[in-house]
Amino acid sequence: MQKPVAAQESAVPKAKRNTWQREAVRGALDSTEGFVSAQALHAHLRDGGSTIGLATVYRALADLATEGDADSLQQDGESLYRACTTDKHHHHLICRVCGRTVEIQADPVERWAQQVAAEHGFTNASHVVDIFGECASCTAARAEA
Repeated sequence: MQKPVAAQESAVPKAKRNTWQREAVRGALDSTEGFVSAQALHAHLRDGGSTIGLATVYRALADLATEGDADSLQQDGESLYRACTTDKHHHHLICRVCGRTVEIQADPVERWAQQVAAEHGFTNASHVVDIFGECASCTAARAEA
């Protein structure tokens, strides 16, 4: 049975309103280098005198990632976030040691993903590609040690 039109329209997610908590999370994320966990961001906010709760930080980060204002990745079973510097689809090179992150274009990956999806009859395919390694600085520091 088809839902009434009004019910379908109400199921469309509405834009989140900007609360002081959400803006505090956005500001803290903007001032953080590289990817950060919700717990680390929460600790940073609390150290700055904020009374924001950890659950609120988690919700705000998830919303920012969903809306494209933050990049999100999974590392060792934990979600990490960073302020997104572009609204275009992109990929990352991420240093496993220091967290340095470089946004990269990967046109061959884009073509490959669309080709594989089409071969299997999929449409509207999306993907996430992050490459982990050691940046030049961390590699050099390790070699000197």
